[in-house]
Amino acid sequence: MQSFHNAIIWLNDYLWGPPMLVLLFGTHLFLTFRTRFIQRHIFKAIKLSVTKDPTAEGDVSQFGALTTALAATIGTGNIVGVSTAIALGGPGAVLWCWLTGVFGISTKYSEALLSVKYRVKTSDGTMLGGPMYALENGLGQKWLAVLFCIFTAIAAFGIGNTVQANSISSMVNEAFNIPHYITGFIMAALTGVVIIGGVKSIARVCEKLVPFMAIFYVLGCIVILALNSSYVLPAISLIFESAFTPQAAGGGFIGASIMMAARYGIARGLFSNESGLGSAPIVAAAAQTRNPVRQALVSSTGTFWDTVVICAMTGIVVVSSILSNPVAAEGLKGAALTKMAFAQIPVIGPIVLTFGLLTFVFSTILGWSYYGERAIEYLFGKIAIIPYRVVWVLAVFFGSIMTLQLVWDMADAMNALMAIPNLISLILLSGVIVAETKKYLWEDNLDGISTDPIPTIKK
Repeated sequence: MQSFHNAIIWLNDYLWGPPMLVLLFGTHLFLTFRTRFIQRHIFKAIKLSVTKDPTAEGDVSQFGALTTALAATIGTGNIVGVSTAIALGGPGAVLWCWLTGVFGISTKYSEALLSVKYRVKTSDGTMLGGPMYALENGLGQKWLAVLFCIFTAIAAFGIGNTVQANSISSMVNEAFNIPHYITGFIMAALTGVVIIGGVKSIARVCEKLVPFMAIFYVLGCIVILALNSSYVLPAISLIFESAFTPQAAGGGFIGASIMMAARYGIARGLFSNESGLGSAPIVAAAAQTRNPVRQALVSSTGTFWDTVVICAMTGIVVVSSILSNPVAAEGLKGAALTKMAFAQIPVIGPIVLTFGLLTFVFSTILGWSYYGERAIEYLFGKIAIIPYRVVWVLAVFFGSIMTLQLVWDMADAMNALMAIPNLISLILLSGVIVAETKKYLWEDNLDGISTDPIPTIKK
């Protein structure tokens, strides 16, 4: 088993090495230029995200699709992951993480557009879409679609389920001394109640949970920044300087080269916002939208909120906290750095952090349950949905009481393998992305109703 684990670690390091980072970031840049810097329409996209389009075909509102995607995307990576990037790559990693989010908006836009463009519906009217349908119907490469779904299904049970459940149970046990199995049972029961109703039920919960949890966490960050007010501007200055100049160790920071800052910042940004991985477009296809570009714009705001706002705030909070108290930060890494920062808020600081992590992780379990369900349905048909949901709920419980480093490493590898077929579809179908964008956005026709027929399939 140890030799197998070592092989997975080697595969993981290879898959998430410089070639993958260059491929993903390169795709972000390529699509940014192909879409004429779609990021400049972000405020229009935010307005659309809270605009209902109930007359259009789809299973959930545009906002419901967005919050479900955000539920899966906003997780421990936004809190602990940013601190880890700073610990390994220095404060400059924050800027590289932020830039990855800025350019990643174009990729999230593009994959959502293709997902709606090539979506299908079942005989009962349920909408299905995602990279698997873009690969099959857009490129005619069903074998790549099958591979994408296999990788997605495996990754979902890892990074979207068991490791998330384990992080919740461990956190609650550490903070309140509650046994792992009790937390696991409660989490499994809550998950079962939500996912039994399918995407509509998941979206309803996420529409309420995601804005609340994000605002709650951001308010905590604002309080810390107020407490560290004299260190905020120096922290921002240090983040920019460290991104382009080597840093010596000292003052609570390790020494880091420019390459280390870029590597860990880009990797954390990619892990956090999932732009290019192909997960979020699966739920984008279920949205009620009159044309692909409207939902693509809405989906692109997910990367904006996740990385450009939340990850950036976390980064400034952590760096300013290190500057304000370098002695307390000395030798701390990852989660410990974040805890140190939130401990500055008297009494309720640790509670804010714990609650933020709890809600972020639970929402991730809900969002990824839908991604995995759609992948399983593509592979085996509708008959597999109920068994899948049962196994998903059981996995939440067993994940809470197990040691899961191997599962985490396998899930990371599957995430990288998910990205490859998705990136192929994005690059080869970029002409379709440009044509649709021109038709609805550049020609000022966002209210136009798509005349493309939505194929009905037997599932």
